[in-house]
Amino acid sequence: MNRKTFLYQSGAASLSLLTPGILKATTLPPDFTSKRPPLADRRFTSTAVEATIVKMKKVIKDPEVAWLFENCFPNTLDTTVFFKMIDGRPDTFVITGDIHAMWLRDSSAQVWPYLPLMNEDKKLQQLIAGVINRQTKCILIDPYANAFNDGQTGSEWDKDITTMKPELHERKWEVDSLCYPIRLAYSYWKRTGDISPFDANWKEAMELVVKTFKQQQRKHNRGPYTFGRVTSWSTDTVPGNGYGNPIKPVGLIVSIFRPSDDATIFPFLIPSNFFAVVSLRQLAIMSVKILKDENFAAECNALANEVDEALKKYATAHHLQFGEMYAYEVDGFGNQLFMDDSNVPSLFSMPYLDEATAKDPVYQNTRRFILSDKNPYFFKGKYGEGSGSPHTLGDMIWPMSIILRAITSTSDNEIKSCLKMLKNTNANTGFMHESFNKDDPEKFTRKWFAWANTLFGEMILKVYHERSYILSKEI
Repeated sequence: MNRKTFLYQSGAASLSLLTPGILKATTLPPDFTSKRPPLADRRFTSTAVEATIVKMKKVIKDPEVAWLFENCFPNTLDTTVFFKMIDGRPDTFVITGDIHAMWLRDSSAQVWPYLPLMNEDKKLQQLIAGVINRQTKCILIDPYANAFNDGQTGSEWDKDITTMKPELHERKWEVDSLCYPIRLAYSYWKRTGDISPFDANWKEAMELVVKTFKQQQRKHNRGPYTFGRVTSWSTDTVPGNGYGNPIKPVGLIVSIFRPSDDATIFPFLIPSNFFAVVSLRQLAIMSVKILKDENFAAECNALANEVDEALKKYATAHHLQFGEMYAYEVDGFGNQLFMDDSNVPSLFSMPYLDEATAKDPVYQNTRRFILSDKNPYFFKGKYGEGSGSPHTLGDMIWPMSIILRAITSTSDNEIKSCLKMLKNTNANTGFMHESFNKDDPEKFTRKWFAWANTLFGEMILKVYHERSYILSKEI
């Protein structure tokens, strides 16, 4: 199944006015019956996750928000993980939901909210170690691929004009695809102290990550990667004979595709380059502490510093209305793209990924831009407001952008507003979706999108730990 979106239309519902400008469907299930699969049909059950759900249902006073948390937080474990032992080591294949393939990005993000619970549930820890082990295998198969099959099954994208292998679902080069496995590995190690996933294969994979980043700095040539696809979707293929639009080598790393799996316009994708700096520095620490390899650590730090210096020169731009802010994409020639995409890493998510602080004035200017009509992918309608994506075209707001807005917010009122929008736009399904129409949330894309569901659970837990009083009243 293509990751390109399909629009779903839920059943008709009458509307009633809640607050000025916000409409809410009135056909909610009166008892908020759980939408989780029956226990026997769940892919994996964690005692720590189940205990968290029981606790949070008592804490969250809004019954619909509690219902959403109960359905969304365990969705990755309930429906998308395939765990087994291979040669005595855990192995976990993680599908996205409605696509039976494993993205390096999505798989990392889907299990991320469970990391704080690992020390309470060793089986959960083993499952996440299995994700790291599987990601190592994937990177060694092809560091340029974004999505993988569970074996040599082939793919609907076998005819893409690139070097496909039977293990690959799709081969779109995205910088963040190699950052997310490092983020997951680093946090796993810091929280558990377990170094069993970080063997010789993992080291080889990490060396391949650094090699690939360097190749895509394109200092001496354009590197080995090209991509083309016969398609009517312009963002699903690549200009420049498969190399992307021209860049001037300045130390940044080319990302031919965005986290949305859409092609970049200017190939230096700024939020992904910031993510690479953070990831390389984490990898350097692990190289010293775990691998005992000072030389590789120095190589990681040198590359991180080089990219960081280039970001200081090229990542910021002057906007006529918002002043100094971060550009979304640049090319090294001086061209800059002002927009944001809801997929993470995004400009909006920079504090979430430790790329900037929420109070950084340049980030704050960028945030104001993203939440304004100067951002071509900001939409505002009867049911709320938020960023969308070229991936879902116009008028479609991504719940992920609203969730990240709450996660990165320092305002109680803004967080409450985000919770209300998420509550009012689930189309009575009990889950988050990829996107919904700004004027009719019963028109949505991807009815089974585990990343957005689990991220919603992560946001609720963050609010609970930092501002529990918000959850003590109905939203």
